[in-house]
Amino acid sequence: MLQHVDVLIVGAGLSGIGMACHLTRECPGKTYAIVEARHDLGGTWDLFKYPGIRSDSDMYTLGYDFKPWKSDLSIADGPSIKAYVTETAEEYDVMRHISFARKVIGASWDSDTSTWTATLDHLDGDGTSTGETSTITCNWLQMCSGYYSYTNPHRPDFPGEDDFRGRIEHPQQWPDDLQSRADLEGKKIVIIGSGATAVTLLPSLAEQGAHVTMLQRSPTWIFPAPNKNPIVSGLRKVLPETVAYKAIRKLNSARTEMIYNQSRKNPEKVKAAINKEIKKALGDEFPMDPHFAPSYNPWDQRLCLSPDADIFEAIKAGNATVVTDHIDTFTETGIRLVSGDHLDADIIVTATGLELLALGGVTPNVDGEQIDLADTFTYKGFMYSGVPNLGTTFGYINASWTLRADLIAHYICRLLNKMTENGSTRAVPVVTDPDMPRRPYVDDFPAGYMQRNINSYPKQSDRDPWTASQSYKYDRKVLLGPDVDVDDGVMEFSTPVAAATPVNA
Repeated sequence: MLQHVDVLIVGAGLSGIGMACHLTRECPGKTYAIVEARHDLGGTWDLFKYPGIRSDSDMYTLGYDFKPWKSDLSIADGPSIKAYVTETAEEYDVMRHISFARKVIGASWDSDTSTWTATLDHLDGDGTSTGETSTITCNWLQMCSGYYSYTNPHRPDFPGEDDFRGRIEHPQQWPDDLQSRADLEGKKIVIIGSGATAVTLLPSLAEQGAHVTMLQRSPTWIFPAPNKNPIVSGLRKVLPETVAYKAIRKLNSARTEMIYNQSRKNPEKVKAAINKEIKKALGDEFPMDPHFAPSYNPWDQRLCLSPDADIFEAIKAGNATVVTDHIDTFTETGIRLVSGDHLDADIIVTATGLELLALGGVTPNVDGEQIDLADTFTYKGFMYSGVPNLGTTFGYINASWTLRADLIAHYICRLLNKMTENGSTRAVPVVTDPDMPRRPYVDDFPAGYMQRNINSYPKQSDRDPWTASQSYKYDRKVLLGPDVDVDDGVMEFSTPVAAATPVNA
């Protein structure tokens, strides 16, 4: 592993591999390295192993803008997504740049040398520290470690857990011995939760012969949609692969943003459209209320996708049920509800969500001072006021993660090239009005996982560039538009005296 690189990328998931490829394409003169805490690439798609793990965004927008997704299936399973990321890494010769089992536990900036020093903890096979550490320096630090803790999922305590004689599992830590029909057939499984993970697990476990009950406190918006779109299939038949991919990506991103905007402006219209599809998927035998009648508007929380109406098919087949109630206590044989009903269970799955974690838990240090990200403003959604040469990748909450990851990577490559062009070694966004209004990094999105820890993220304001937009159309304009100059009067470029190349008289 190199001791110094121009760019250090933290994380070898979808974002990190994408960032490396963009560097290769747009900044071929820059050296880079990737450090990854796990023992393989893929990030989310290597971590989660539960049955049916899949994307909840279509692959024409979750895929990279430079690497076509070559399938008519819009929604892909986890192994297929990981294979796509691996293939991309191999095509761009990224693999040799990755050091696995290396977790960043510290990052310190030195203004005199314009360098970050990252401290790496060496991990063993099960992810625990070996006690050995090392360091690497870089000019630019790019955090692509995602937005949640890989080691500590959100797992509330439930009354009576110790009394339960069966197994309790969390999807983020799914065991190898609950994967096949032989493991699951005939089992009574209760899933606590009704988010995307629960909606994915239910039909997958039912398909393996289990009887599954999804226990929810309140309903979630679930949209049934075909996994093959005839328009997409048609475009792929008549157009060259790259041209078709770009057209489908543009079409799908525009449609997703249109639906989101309608949910904000005209929620009743969106509700009616979703309810029509749910009613069609459920049939006349199964009432929508109370199990499929959320009290909130679509996209107040992330909309769950049901490809080919799989969750509704499992319910109609009699292999799954949905119960809307509250937990009183776990018992020896299952869960007693507040209503007095009892759910028998061999296995209880706590699909209770994620724990947000900014910068992978790393607290940056700038010239000896620890930086509390909550005290900073976000710059264009990917840098921090007063913090030099540090970028982060955070995708959309209302669209595919990679749409924004690609935009950020493009912009950072332009920024790096600008620094090379003008001989700068430092770029830092500077706030000139510290009293400008402060808003959460993500607002108008009251999902529990977001609200629990969003206060640890930087703030946004009411003016550009101190905003974290949730609009791909808008971000394309302000990040990649033909008139966009990275030297925008807010980004301060400089070369500290100690870092400057001496000039001989």
